Amino acid sequence: MEPCRLLLVDDEEEFVTTLAERLALRGIHARVALSGEEALQALDSQAAHVVVLDVLLPGMGADGAKGLLAMRQAGARTIAQNQETCVVFGMPREAINLGAAERVLPIEEIAVEALRMASQAAPSRGAA
Repeated sequence: MEPCRLLLVDDEEEFVTTLAERLALRGIHARVALSGEEALQALDSQAAHVVVLDVLLPGMGADGAKGLLAMRQAGARTIAQNQETCVVFGMPREAINLGAAERVLPIEEIAVEALRMASQAAPSRGAA
């Protein structure tokens, strides 16, 4: 089985870099993108099995949800945070309405589900 291709997307560079370094210590290689646009460019060069997207990226709401939909259509596995555990539900709501979210979960379950997804085989490219 090929190694998991993980893409971390967050506009807080120190946070996302530290997360990538910690994952590397556990043998998980993660690419980093600092914006939705960088994430889409990264996915154009190589599909990801799992994308962890900061829901508070600039451009949240419909723009962020469309970016997440493009990532899912490019083959990424996607998770949106549920309304009950969100402080700001704008982008997750839009993502859910567009069908961009493969799963909708409370925040405390997202990390476990992302790891479960990462351990599975990659979905076929273009899967919805």
